[in-house]
Amino acid sequence: MSAFLRIGVWSAVLALIADQVSKLWLLYGSDIASRGAVPLTPFFDVVLTWNRGISYGWFQTETAFGQTVLLAIKVAAVIGLGVWLIRAQSRLAAIALGLIIGGAIGNAIDRLSYGAVMDFALLHAHIAGKDREWYVFNLADVAIVAGVIGLLYDSLLASPAAAKAP
Repeated sequence: MSAFLRIGVWSAVLALIADQVSKLWLLYGSDIASRGAVPLTPFFDVVLTWNRGISYGWFQTETAFGQTVLLAIKVAAVIGLGVWLIRAQSRLAAIALGLIIGGAIGNAIDRLSYGAVMDFALLHAHIAGKDREWYVFNLADVAIVAGVIGLLYDSLLASPAAAKAP
């Protein structure tokens, strides 16, 4: 196994563990389902929501067939990302791909276990007299976004010499 593949796999495993541990603790350790919204700061609450769609709640589906289609798309994406990871040419690309893969698997586990993805982090603000909320997300989503940013940086801004360093 190449050094880049190894670091990518570790990134995926760590992202997956962080995601699943946070969700399990919130569900069973803190019983977030019965507590409702828990304000932690003036701009951040922990809440329980179930996303039956994909990112940003798009393509919501309640049916078993719809959930199976979304899961199949996720499996295909993880396989494609895994092939990309095997071919990674930089440490940053490997870490970024690992984060995306770990996040995707974490959300897929939710879909298999609960029929929906558990989201719990809510950012909000009171701006110009109105309450503004961002969408509710989880650590898998954070890993995916961080991975995409890492891939963009690696492909657009990293120097060729830095991109090849093991």
